[in-house]
Amino acid sequence: MENEIGERVKIDDWLLEILACPACKAPLRADTEADELACTGCGLIYPVRDDIPVLLVDEARKP
Repeated sequence: MENEIGERVKIDDWLLEILACPACKAPLRADTEADELACTGCGLIYPVRDDIPVLLVDEARKP
């Protein structure tokens, strides 16, 4: 994933492994086309801002 400056978003693999969707508790996967994490269960898409996942259901968008 790249941020607006063109650098790759830095989310460590170990962190991605333990993150879960706050709505349904399913694992999240990194979207390589955008600064987002997508839920593998319910499909909500969470933004990543300044390399920090924003895991708030109110901030998520539907696919």
